Amino acid sequence: MDPAALLARMPFAVTAGVELVSASPAEVTGRLPWAPERCTAGGVLHGGALMTLADTVGAVCAFLNLPPGATTSTLASATSLLRAVRGGAAHATARPLHVGRSTIVVLTEVTDDDGRPVASVTQTQAVLGPA
Repeated sequence: MDPAALLARMPFAVTAGVELVSASPAEVTGRLPWAPERCTAGGVLHGGALMTLADTVGAVCAFLNLPPGATTSTLASATSLLRAVRGGAAHATARPLHVGRSTIVVLTEVTDDDGRPVASVTQTQAVLGPA
């Protein structure tokens, strides 16, 4: 599916400035450019902004791994923040760790422009049957 079309279905992510770069069931990538309005003290990209990027990219990955007619909802999300981002952009790559009948687990790695680890996020998504 077209990354722009997927992102358009997520208005909060659009408002937050998240960009989807690529999207397939095996891997979803995105980025969040540094901007002063996304920062905390000292010009550091806010942890919540990094988590928004990771949650968005991870949710798209889970969505692309759903069976036909199913939807998903986050059950749990664990974030480890590893490094500050003071410029450039944060880059996220999400890959499924487990695609089951009732849950999908996605690992999202966030890096800076130099490829250094910024955050690691593991999400567990429920697989919900058709409404």
